[in-house]
Amino acid sequence: MANSTHPAEPKRSVCVYCGSRKGRLAAYEADARALGGEIAANGWRLVYGAGDVGLMGAVATATQRAGGETFGVIPTHLLEWEVGKRDLTRFVVTENMHERKKVMYMNSDAIVVLPGGAGSLDEFFEVLTWRQLGLHEKPIFFLNTADYWAPLSGLMDHVIAEGFADDSLRDFYRMFDDVPALVSALRSALS
Repeated sequence: MANSTHPAEPKRSVCVYCGSRKGRLAAYEADARALGGEIAANGWRLVYGAGDVGLMGAVATATQRAGGETFGVIPTHLLEWEVGKRDLTRFVVTENMHERKKVMYMNSDAIVVLPGGAGSLDEFFEVLTWRQLGLHEKPIFFLNTADYWAPLSGLMDHVIAEGFADDSLRDFYRMFDDVPALVSALRSALS
């Protein structure tokens, strides 16, 4: 009887959107590091913006130190600004931000949003809009460290209350106050 080989099941990938700065509270960086360690411990691959600064650098370094795979995507114009982290498992340079977001999205199975600024919000709202339009069903999770995302929740409630979205908009993303709860939800979503 001939040996049959089965292709290995592809590694599940978690796309993390987060700040290229560390933010005001030490808890933001601590949670980014904790999440990076959990991504590796669960055998998932980190997909992120390839920066070596801020929360981006913290989550990537923690994933690497715990033995995890990293897939970084950065546009040419941010190589210096975000200090492109070149010791990743895979490092992709794109022509622009649109291509960066597309490559990150296409190479992930779930999306996690950590504290961040306008770029993180841009990334979130794009995948939220695609989800609302039925273009994907990837889970979108927030790590609500120190209640960072409370104002966003309020804004979403306002958008719904003012008639610009259905109540179902809230069903397209979930918020978690700590890393263990978030990782538990990721395990369920990625199994």
